[in-house]
Amino acid sequence: MRFKASFSVLSAGLVAGLLLSGPAAAVEGKLVLYTSQPNTDAQQTIDAFKAKYPKVDISFVRDGTPRVMAKLRAEFEAGAPQPDLLLIADAVTMEGLKKENRLLAHEKADISAYPAGIHDPAKFWFATKLITTGIVYNTKAPMKPASWLDLTKPEAKNLLAMPSPLNSGAAMIHTITLSSNLPTGWAFYEALKANGALAAGSNGDILRQVATGEKLYGMIVDFMPIREKAKGAPVEFVFPSEGVSAVSEPVAILKTSKNPEAAKAFVDFLLSKDGQELALKQGYVAAHPDVALPAGYPARSAIKLMPFDAAKALADEAAARKRFSAIFE
Repeated sequence: MRFKASFSVLSAGLVAGLLLSGPAAAVEGKLVLYTSQPNTDAQQTIDAFKAKYPKVDISFVRDGTPRVMAKLRAEFEAGAPQPDLLLIADAVTMEGLKKENRLLAHEKADISAYPAGIHDPAKFWFATKLITTGIVYNTKAPMKPASWLDLTKPEAKNLLAMPSPLNSGAAMIHTITLSSNLPTGWAFYEALKANGALAAGSNGDILRQVATGEKLYGMIVDFMPIREKAKGAPVEFVFPSEGVSAVSEPVAILKTSKNPEAAKAFVDFLLSKDGQELALKQGYVAAHPDVALPAGYPARSAIKLMPFDAAKALADEAAARKRFSAIFE
């Protein structure tokens, strides 16, 4: 804050009082975060936030998104939700909570630097990263896929593995995104099934199968094969020409937060350039368009994101689950 010379007559005590009367004075107390981030990432995020807000005592509970939500649902039932904040895998889950009136809007959050469609327009949840799903292949594979449709070719017969959307929120978002954007729609998944694709296991399982040559192709989140390639694994990752799906690891404030001002400060930190640089440091594609990409990624302009409507996906999820089951089970 800059004061003109005429303000120099103010006493130091009065100046201090003015400074402490602002929003920063309220940024203290306890915060509880429920997150699906890996433990190391969660701790780094909290440490970086505390460096800016040392008066906030923040703790976290970490598990996969389904288990985090099961715990939170039980707390809702008991009338005693514990977290102030959620930082979980996908926007569809956040849309469900928004629809149930469980979230607190952060209307003053500054998202002016971000492109439209990244965050909830009503500011109930905010993207922190872009974790895309594309194609991984073994470097010994005879075909080097460049398109999603390449996975339906004879060269990939019985050699493709992918996570099941019946067991993974990110895989469900991927399935809804592809079936909504590819010209062939659900016929793409019918062609994969006819070509012997295996829909089971986690992203880690897919990476292991492709790296060992058990399968030659896979659908997988970007950072896993890119990191493993840097360590010498015989894998390559492709951002297909039609585009990719993405989960955004959104953050939101619970309506029942006991410390909403500190919770808003946490959201503001994640959306800030410093918070987004932290995502880069952790090896992810930051949601902020001005933050560089990690080593091993192409230019941001080379990654085409397929359109995705979280509210529509929430409405379509049951039908998508039924359709996928009918094809693969």
